[in-house]
Amino acid sequence: MSTEFANGASNGARTFKLAAAQVDGEPAVVLLLDSGVYRLRDLLPAGSPVPDRLDALFVDWARWHPILVRSVAQVSGRATAIEPERWLVPVRPSKLICVGVNYHDHLREMGTPRAPEFPYSFFKPVSTGLVPSGGAVSLPVGPKMVDWEAELAVVIGAPLHRGRGPAVLDAVAGYTVYNDLSARDWIATTREPGIDWVMMKAYDGFSPIGPLVTPKEFVRDPQDLPIRCWVNGELKQDSNTAEMIFGVAAILEHLSGIMTLEPGDVIATGTPAGVGFGAVPQQFLKAGDTVTVEITGLGRLETLIVKPSQGAPA
Repeated sequence: MSTEFANGASNGARTFKLAAAQVDGEPAVVLLLDSGVYRLRDLLPAGSPVPDRLDALFVDWARWHPILVRSVAQVSGRATAIEPERWLVPVRPSKLICVGVNYHDHLREMGTPRAPEFPYSFFKPVSTGLVPSGGAVSLPVGPKMVDWEAELAVVIGAPLHRGRGPAVLDAVAGYTVYNDLSARDWIATTREPGIDWVMMKAYDGFSPIGPLVTPKEFVRDPQDLPIRCWVNGELKQDSNTAEMIFGVAAILEHLSGIMTLEPGDVIATGTPAGVGFGAVPQQFLKAGDTVTVEITGLGRLETLIVKPSQGAPA
């Protein structure tokens, strides 16, 4: 279980991360501190109501955030560190929005002639798509060109409608790690009206995410995060979020001008160079592969690729 910590707190608060995990056979919200992993319920006064799902905290982040800060400041002697049995999906957003073609280095490897004029985005399914770290993803029946995409994901903690400027980051609850799995089979043969994003992006299990959510105050700059991906231990992607064409603030400003971003929503911000489609020769995922995505300070997301119908979203 990773206990890696983020690239710095800006306010002197004790650094912590959040996760959803199975503990003693039951779902629980856990906090990761430098001293270990703790159940949230063990850090609060006896009898305090505590959700067993992490996403419940994000949809009421304004209330829960100060509670979390107080609880970790008083952890000494109050609770015993535990060992989670497995990670669970940390989010259940009303909207999962993904931004594509958003890294300069990725545009170059894909042969895209020019950068988009605004963040280019699409939706992915939530109930059938999200998979926790350590989970398995079944290869879909039909596609043969399933690819990896390491991404930084943003978790919204306050309603955002027509936000403007750097202040849009005030709506962020935290950041997590995401793998935007993609079936590339139709790119080379696409004709008008263009790419079918559902056929490329919407298969069951194509959204591994987590396991940790780092509150925004512990990330000094979301545009300065090393991001990497390995397949079976071989480094495939090695970049930095500084390569983004549109940073997190610009993405939130654009999307909130179209729709209200609600607490708990998740926005994935695009992938850097190093995907299988851009390799020479091209490389794609097969049953038995393990994909690891890491963003420095935010944690590691691990996914096992299995034969069709062996895996299922959890």
